[in-house]
Amino acid sequence: MNQSEIVSFLWGVADLIRDTFKRGKYQDVILPLTVLRRLDCVLTPTKEKVLRRQAELRVKGLRDLDAQLRKVSGFAFYNTSRYDFEKLLADAPHLAANLRNYIAGFSPNMREVLEKFDFDNTISKLDEAGLLFQVLERFKDIDLHPNKVDNPTMGTIFEELLRKFNEALNENPGEHFTPRDVVHLMVDLMLAGDETRIRSKGAVRTVYDPCCGSGGMLLITKEHITVGLRKGGEIISPPINTGAEIHLFGQEVNPETWAVSKSDLLMKDPYGRDADHIAYGSTLSNDRHAGVSFDYLIANPPYGKDWKRDMEAVEAEHERGVSGRFSPGLPRISDGQLLFLLHMLAHAKDPKEGGSRIAIIMNGSPLFTGDAGSGESEIRRYVLENDLLEALIALPEQLFYNTGIATYIWIVTNRKAPARRRKVQLVDATSFWVPMRKSLGDKRREIPIERAKEILKIVAGFKDGETSRIYPTTHFGFRKITVERPLRLNFHATPERVARLDDERGFQALAQSKKKGAAGTKEQAAGRAQQTAIRELLRRRPGTLFKNRDEFVRVLGKAAEKAQVDLSAPVTKAILSALSERDETAAICRDSKGNAEPDPELRDTESVPLSESIEAFFEREVKPHVPDAWIDTDKRDPKDGEVGLVGYEINFNRYFYRYTPPRPLEVIEADIREIETDIMRMLAEVTGSGPIVK
Repeated sequence: MNQSEIVSFLWGVADLIRDTFKRGKYQDVILPLTVLRRLDCVLTPTKEKVLRRQAELRVKGLRDLDAQLRKVSGFAFYNTSRYDFEKLLADAPHLAANLRNYIAGFSPNMREVLEKFDFDNTISKLDEAGLLFQVLERFKDIDLHPNKVDNPTMGTIFEELLRKFNEALNENPGEHFTPRDVVHLMVDLMLAGDETRIRSKGAVRTVYDPCCGSGGMLLITKEHITVGLRKGGEIISPPINTGAEIHLFGQEVNPETWAVSKSDLLMKDPYGRDADHIAYGSTLSNDRHAGVSFDYLIANPPYGKDWKRDMEAVEAEHERGVSGRFSPGLPRISDGQLLFLLHMLAHAKDPKEGGSRIAIIMNGSPLFTGDAGSGESEIRRYVLENDLLEALIALPEQLFYNTGIATYIWIVTNRKAPARRRKVQLVDATSFWVPMRKSLGDKRREIPIERAKEILKIVAGFKDGETSRIYPTTHFGFRKITVERPLRLNFHATPERVARLDDERGFQALAQSKKKGAAGTKEQAAGRAQQTAIRELLRRRPGTLFKNRDEFVRVLGKAAEKAQVDLSAPVTKAILSALSERDETAAICRDSKGNAEPDPELRDTESVPLSESIEAFFEREVKPHVPDAWIDTDKRDPKDGEVGLVGYEINFNRYFYRYTPPRPLEVIEADIREIETDIMRMLAEVTGSGPIVK
């Protein structure tokens, strides 16, 4: 059977269990049994040898048999149960108990993997429903031995099953299993320019994926280096270095996916070295590879997924500053993509040790979400000001299995080639796709090898063109300055404005008291009397409209002194607030030093490119329109101390926008008339009123 036929065969188990398991629980049955069946096929040739060797060693009184039994099985794991799928089915009445015995017979490292499936409960449920025999019998009928289904194909099968499970659950839109065409492109972009380094004699390189899923990105990276690019089992692109020693590292938070990845790697390496490096747990809150740096880092973090469960640990690490992974900034709680980028940068090798290259794919949000000073902007600032972003590639939409959103590959490195330093290349590869013969969920397009090579050629060419733009890193930065305009108020003691005084806190406080009992009552009565006196004072004022605050304050003060009414500072402030209205023709309100007071309602901001002087920008863009405006020089960037907050954003579409002129009005009008005629004709056919005459 080919790959699609195997997936259909395995998914067909759903027909047996649909009345017992909900659609979202199919994976509880299919995934662990697929892994078990493959393990069973792998161990069958050496099973009897393992059992005999175990018996021999026990007779000799040896207790630690692990290393010896691994050697006999030929893998980094083994099974010492006398059962296999054939023998399990031969004893149908005791199938559940024997299956548990079979699982318990695996070596400790593989039992740890199988425990993540929580399969014991599933066995009970299948047994109670009378389905265990039927399901196990179906799996026995398929041969998943690596000689029949090689590891790359099996990896694709696992990912296809995981995609189906994810669609069935339909709970977490942030989980997107990366299609192989996208992974191949990411790997090639990550390794681009490093061929000479990798070809060196005795080359040893490490590859790391902090959210490795089923391990596809890690395995494809290793395969590109040591085997080459395969299609349908045929090598269509040669390896970089067949003798290179590639060590894989990863971490995964989903227990079932981690188990698939770990079991697959245990089957690939007789020493289990790579499998031992695949850690379980949340990368953000529990970094299982802390203190380790890698040559290559690649990831597809979940899109738009919140990091609430990791918030306490992440914020604590952020507070540690440069000693933690997240010192540059924290994105909003609803999307943790940029946290994974910071995590990967923290695991990059120092340039003195050879540096690292990173490929990470994210949606558009990390490019522009967040204003100057926000966590997202500060992270972008860190990446660009440290000259870490080498290239940004916009991919076609509808590439992923369960989302059609736009995605971007970030190529990040701390060892740029001299020609690329202080520059960023943007590549518009949104048109580099072909339609799939058959859609897989939302995946309706793919990037064929030929188009992927074109993308690689454009990136390698590093030239401005129709689909490529080269910009200095500062091009994406700006200073957000605050523009103030003077406060202008008029003052008038009209009945309506005087009535507003009752809503002012400073005025209300006069009739309030913190004292209790008679003392408090007395103080409140005195306050109400003062309120009445103030109202009467204001009502007696002539109907003069004051357009100068200082003048109004002087007149008010004299009137209060004459009427023997005490006006404290809070009360005066309340009166000014109630009796004032904004007036462009009024005099500017000034503080005690004679400086113009800003009007909060007229406050505005401007984004000034980093390449331009804020004074020159202000004189050109602001002053001609609002001559009385000024820049608030007290608002400065906390890092460089200059006026204005520094921000960074990459509005990708702006750089590749192509203007399409609207159609002539005559053409649009003709189309409308044609549509109207068609509608009238259809109505005539429905009502039987005869033909419509034009």
